Amino acid sequence: MAVQYQISGKTAAEIVRSVEDGVRTGALRAGDLLPTVRALAAELSVATNTAAAAYQQLRQRGIVETQGRHGTRVRPEPPISADRSSRGPVVPDGVLDLAIGEPSLLPDLGPVLAHVAAAGVTANYRDAGVLPELAERARERLPELPADTAITVVGGALDGLDLLFSTALRPGDQVGVEDPGWAASLDLVAAHGLSVVPIPVDDDGPTPQGVREALQKGVKAVIVTARAQNPTGAAVTPKRAEHLARELRNRDVLLIEDDHAAELAAVPLATLAGVTPRWAFLRSASKPYGPDLRIAVLAGDPDTVARVEGRRRLGAGWVSTVLQRTLVRLWETADVSAAAREYDARRTSLVEALRARGFTAYGRTGINVWIPVDDETRILTALRDSGYAVAPGSLHRVASPPGVRVTIANLTQADIEPFADAFAAA
Repeated sequence: MAVQYQISGKTAAEIVRSVEDGVRTGALRAGDLLPTVRALAAELSVATNTAAAAYQQLRQRGIVETQGRHGTRVRPEPPISADRSSRGPVVPDGVLDLAIGEPSLLPDLGPVLAHVAAAGVTANYRDAGVLPELAERARERLPELPADTAITVVGGALDGLDLLFSTALRPGDQVGVEDPGWAASLDLVAAHGLSVVPIPVDDDGPTPQGVREALQKGVKAVIVTARAQNPTGAAVTPKRAEHLARELRNRDVLLIEDDHAAELAAVPLATLAGVTPRWAFLRSASKPYGPDLRIAVLAGDPDTVARVEGRRRLGAGWVSTVLQRTLVRLWETADVSAAAREYDARRTSLVEALRARGFTAYGRTGINVWIPVDDETRILTALRDSGYAVAPGSLHRVASPPGVRVTIANLTQADIEPFADAFAAA
């Protein structure tokens, strides 16, 4: 009955608002079964078209999902509730923050910004867009991409995903996502009313079997992290890229590659670009140069890039040419190789220290280490009491087993052995 589900309203908008309020207050919980369209219409004394329109809007907003004969249910982790990417642990004073997931070894932006400021800002509404010098430098830095690659810029990797979802997918479409994977991307999938199809990950990236099964389920897009996968540190090897290419070649899916940590990655890029007719490749500036630089290169097939640019013109318009010039200058002058080597040393030392104590740990590249555990809450609590905050794996998981993520950006060599001891005692 509608009363049981706390639903009220006489118009589609009122019914939608009632369901959203129920989710916010906890009266409706993830997995709760909602009345059928006919039952809801009868209970509220409204037309079936009104109830159907309300459910359609709720699906489009990612609040509910329709499961055929199993009815309409409240989606797990609906985007109007607390999202994954904002639910990191509270870090008390005196506790070393290994949960934040941000880089710490960054170049000095002062001279770069001074150089850009001295050059002056010349962009206007008519002329703004992708700077030719940025596009040229991007092509030089991405020789692995196909010759007919189109290039644009977006406001970071997540903005790129948002634009790709908006222009290529519809609410209800399924997306193959790495599991465990980037918490923010899982939030974004839900916010667009899309459904996650989890793809297992090992040290070499998404598994071919996982991709094959996702394709069999009818996914419309697949997201692959090329290197420094969050949270596992996985990186796609040339051999794995060959195997994935066999599964994906000429499939009618949008292939999205995320190479967010490019300059910090300790292994060469093995890209899948061009394997599918529709594809996009993202490379952001946040990890090597700083999280506040909200800019990323988005490369792809001409049609996909044109759609993204068209949608951007109706929103933000363009990425600031000041940011674009800053990125070009960083590419020309900033050397992040020392930071990459230091991250590599810290990550390797932590993995070895944990393995020496009998624990499995993963972290081939990037700034994160993934540690499988039996009980995330127990480990989080014990480590916090020992002076360390780590990220719960639940933020990153869909169907994969429990684990915790440790970001090594704030973990010096002197911290590694004490942390490993604390983990062993947890």
